[in-house]
Amino acid sequence: MSDETENTVEEKTDVAGENTGPQIGILGQYIKDLSFENPTPAQTLQKLSQEKPSMDINVNLNAKAVGEDVYEVDLKITTTAKTGDDIAFVAELVYSGLFAAKNLPENTLQPFLMIEAPRQLFPFARRIVADVTRDGGFPPLMLEPIDFAALYQQQMKNIQDQAEPKDDVVVN
Repeated sequence: MSDETENTVEEKTDVAGENTGPQIGILGQYIKDLSFENPTPAQTLQKLSQEKPSMDINVNLNAKAVGEDVYEVDLKITTTAKTGDDIAFVAELVYSGLFAAKNLPENTLQPFLMIEAPRQLFPFARRIVADVTRDGGFPPLMLEPIDFAALYQQQMKNIQDQAEPKDDVVVN
């Protein structure tokens, strides 16, 4: 008897022998835009030795078709650190990826682009933000993992709530 196991993947093919099953892949990823502002480094570094900065972190996603079955997904991360009312630093990153999505059912394309694609991009964007803040003279900013599925579900709920007709209340 053999201890080997066999894994098989069933591929769908048409009469011409072409694969008609869903196919996805990362074609490339890149920094689209990167900015780091450190307006008052001497004062900020002195303040940071005495107080912890407040952090404001925003994440935005954008996806668009750029070719047949090819989509560009932009993961934009904006971080602002403040000490009191003074800005310590602002880091903005747009990290993008090109994704191929062939034969993907229409109802799964948007979740793929808004959940799975940014999930693949995030570790690289996280490292870039950590490096740029460290290179800017601050401790590296290590972003917490992001639950893109929960963000997507919340966005879909907000859209659904806005689309539902409101009962008009008439007071006589």
